Amino acid sequence: MPANKDATSTASPILEARALAMRFKAPEGEISLFENLDLSIDAGDSLAILGTSGSGKSTLLGLLAGLDLPSDGEVIMAGHDLTQMDEDARAGLRAGRVGFVFQAFHLLPGLTALENVMLPAELAGDGAASDKARVALERVGLKARMAHYPAQLSGGEQQRVALARAFISEPQILFADEPTGNLDHRTGEQIIDLLFALNRDHGTTLVLVTHDQAVAARCAHVRYLREGALALEAA
Repeated sequence: MPANKDATSTASPILEARALAMRFKAPEGEISLFENLDLSIDAGDSLAILGTSGSGKSTLLGLLAGLDLPSDGEVIMAGHDLTQMDEDARAGLRAGRVGFVFQAFHLLPGLTALENVMLPAELAGDGAASDKARVALERVGLKARMAHYPAQLSGGEQQRVALARAFISEPQILFADEPTGNLDHRTGEQIIDLLFALNRDHGTTLVLVTHDQAVAARCAHVRYLREGALALEAA
């Protein structure tokens, strides 16, 4: 999508955070990452969240995806309040609706590229998991590497496998946590191009955490997480 920052949209929010708070207990006392944080993301939109290390970007992404629960507030995904659901219910809601790309890839070393990509669809009982995984791997340029194990793949190839795995169910929302953090510049650009192609061609909502201003500029919206709040501009 073009980087049309904060243009007026008639689309419906697919993801909302309302008065979100996250606190942790520490030896020195309670630590608050953020309080009363609000965020609304429309279906098919793209959002980059930037901030310094330790600002809570990855924690916020996990809350928005329903991987964790906040200390206070609500996260509404496609009309469902994640904070009122148990872990199994949240996982059920994410299945077929949410994809997640991690910086560290999180591939299973004992499975081939094809088997790693198939896994989410197989767990969901999809009889066409193998065919869908092949299509997904071809889409990210790994047709010739399907039978290879993660240790036999480069970092960029492993990240492409992770991207194919995230997209096998054609999710409504794709979360990406520093997806190029472990890659060289050229390979990182290829991965980002793939992410935005999926956003553009399939209308998938893209929410990514990044340190890279150039990557963020490709999103329709950018927010800076600092001092527990989301801002429109960098400090």
